[in-house]
Amino acid sequence: MKNVLITGGAGFIGANFVHYLLNAEPDVQIINLDALTYAGNLENLADLRDNPRHIFVVGDICDQELVNSLFHDHRIDTVVHFAAESHVDRSILGPGQFVQTNIVGTFTLLEAARRSWLIEKRLPAETVRFHHVSTDEVFGSLQPGEPAWTEDTPYAPHSPYSASKAASDHLVRSYFYTYGLPVTISNCSNNYGPYQFPEKLIPLMILNALEGKPLPVYGDGKQVRDWLYVEDHCAAIYRILQAGKTGETYNIGGNNQPTNLEIVHTICRILDQLCPDSPHYPHAHLIKFVADRPGHDRRYAMDITKITSELGWQPQEDLNSGLDKTVQWYLTRPEWVRSITEREDYQSWMKSNYANR
Repeated sequence: MKNVLITGGAGFIGANFVHYLLNAEPDVQIINLDALTYAGNLENLADLRDNPRHIFVVGDICDQELVNSLFHDHRIDTVVHFAAESHVDRSILGPGQFVQTNIVGTFTLLEAARRSWLIEKRLPAETVRFHHVSTDEVFGSLQPGEPAWTEDTPYAPHSPYSASKAASDHLVRSYFYTYGLPVTISNCSNNYGPYQFPEKLIPLMILNALEGKPLPVYGDGKQVRDWLYVEDHCAAIYRILQAGKTGETYNIGGNNQPTNLEIVHTICRILDQLCPDSPHYPHAHLIKFVADRPGHDRRYAMDITKITSELGWQPQEDLNSGLDKTVQWYLTRPEWVRSITEREDYQSWMKSNYANR
């Protein structure tokens, strides 16, 4: 692992992984390709502006000429593919961009890797790896009492977002079976932690509570998700790059499944402890139930036996410790928060989605 192409490295999980890998591999060179759409934020990488081991490239993963040139110019030996449109609500309103980025973009990267590694044979086959980061949402929804998803669970996506990710997973897997491209795939549960764009549940609840705004909870709030602290996710991906078997898929989860309402109440309790003088104390008074999301999956749960037993990874943060770290991070980063919330596109999105709820 010498020259690593990270796609979407200005986004939430990608930026966390860039920092993680630079710390874990003192000799690695990272080429970070990001289109800087709404969820990409250069403030996530502000501390790396003068780091010679981090090269940032503004560009679209669907640009075949650009992607080919990055493989050629930087002798890319490893790809960690985070770049994706990832918000379910946005996929319901505008599915076209999800098809373009998540499916066509993944195809473009696979073709560049196949050309460089298998056709031109610029690097020995045993030294290269294409890792594709996916989601648990490809599995659909679990009913009460059903066992957690394993790597062998059939796909059953319910939203345009999850369908586009399922398609990209199938593409990646097909390049292994058809061409012998050395790939691995990980399907992760809901991430949270530093740098998360505040349209997602946890940062949205934190920031709304601090401002005394309603905390919108879909339906009855009893939807269940498996929550994964982002640094634990980064450690899992790194372990897959080190020891994962090519052609294999690994589930990554946080080993806990609270309801969405429990998550919101926990955030409120943490804010009550950290901000006892807040004019909005107690913050749970701000909770507001709103109409449920169309096609909202009821329950997710991940079986992480495979990655734990085969690669020795397991999450280090439980929900309480992870949420405590996350809330404190947002409380101590007002400049970062303003860099997002004062943007016109963010304000417009929030107004159109939450103003009438």
